[in-house]
Amino acid sequence: MSVNTEVVVVGGGYAGVMAANRLTQRDDVTVTLVNPRPTFVERIRLHQVVGGSHDAVVDYAAVLGTRVRLVVDTVTRIDAAGHGVVLASGGTVGYDYLVYAVGSGSADPRVPGAAEFAHPIATLEEARRLRPLVDAVPAATAVTVVGGGPTGIETAAELAELGRAVTLVCGGQLGPYLHPRGRRSVARRLAALGVRVLDGPGAQATAVTRDAVRLGDGRTVPSPLTIWTAGFGVPDLAARSGLRTDALGRLLTDETLTSVDDPRIVAAGDAAAPSDRPLRMSCQAAGPLGAHAADTVLSRLAGERPADLTVGFGGQCLSLGRRVGFFQFATKEDTAKKYHLGGRPGARLKEFICKGTVKQLADEGRKPGAYRLHKVFKEGRRQAELRGERDGRPAPAGPTGGGERHR
Repeated sequence: MSVNTEVVVVGGGYAGVMAANRLTQRDDVTVTLVNPRPTFVERIRLHQVVGGSHDAVVDYAAVLGTRVRLVVDTVTRIDAAGHGVVLASGGTVGYDYLVYAVGSGSADPRVPGAAEFAHPIATLEEARRLRPLVDAVPAATAVTVVGGGPTGIETAAELAELGRAVTLVCGGQLGPYLHPRGRRSVARRLAALGVRVLDGPGAQATAVTRDAVRLGDGRTVPSPLTIWTAGFGVPDLAARSGLRTDALGRLLTDETLTSVDDPRIVAAGDAAAPSDRPLRMSCQAAGPLGAHAADTVLSRLAGERPADLTVGFGGQCLSLGRRVGFFQFATKEDTAKKYHLGGRPGARLKEFICKGTVKQLADEGRKPGAYRLHKVFKEGRRQAELRGERDGRPAPAGPTGGGERHR
């Protein structure tokens, strides 16, 4: 008689849903997904929640396989020794293997006044709270978006297209991931929308008040409504549970995504730090990491050695309002190329990616094991650097896939 294996997936985002669906390839595996919300959140659409053009949620019935049990609750602690998770409701769920896919959220801004007077949008709840505030202020009221990364750019463009007077405080360079040619293209689109872009030296927000943002060079930007998109953090569940993490709180794993502390815990998505070299926080990495985490568990159940991680990137996609989009092409090592796609074709590609990402999850739910993108990329610079470090050789020059540039 076969023995059933219980797998608990903590977190129902892109990585968690991919892992949960993929694990159902085996009939003798029972999968429980624990998530604090009853619906799947399209994280890459949260700026649209603020602008009112999308609700950014999908029913789990549309993306989860029928054999995945959904528990709507919050995990407060992982009992690694007892092979169980403690729920906020007071119950516990036991596991043979655990997939740690808790994702990311807003980071502590560490800027005086930001926590009190600025509004983050890294989670669905934050974006929903901000939406009525945007509606409540007159159209001519100044809105300041702090953060020159993808979320800041997209939010600024979304609101400016609605006729809002928007200032984007970049805290340095606009779109630091972008190639200079792409950056100029994005800057032109923002200017056409009327967005005032403050970048370069001195453009860091140093304080936020009820009606202004102060910058490092002494300037004061009037801002009755301030939106904070700078930086991301991860939940501290791993650290609170006694598991080793990196400095940001991501679970430390080996290249199979297995926790360095416990062979029955694997990680995926934004909260994973394989070899202490985390990949860019993005849905682009979350899907492949979720699939790889599931494959690691399935390999162990089959008595096989799990494969090491291979992952690659294609670029970065931005929406610049509802009519214009932008795709920055990149090497598989996540370095921006000089090529980009903009305008209406860029908008169509952006929407195709948003819809396609959800479709990938749904397809994996209907046919577990169908997803193959994480197997497309072969060994690259990341693997060469890790091998060199193990052998005591200097790492090759050039960028790797690491960093924390979101999306």
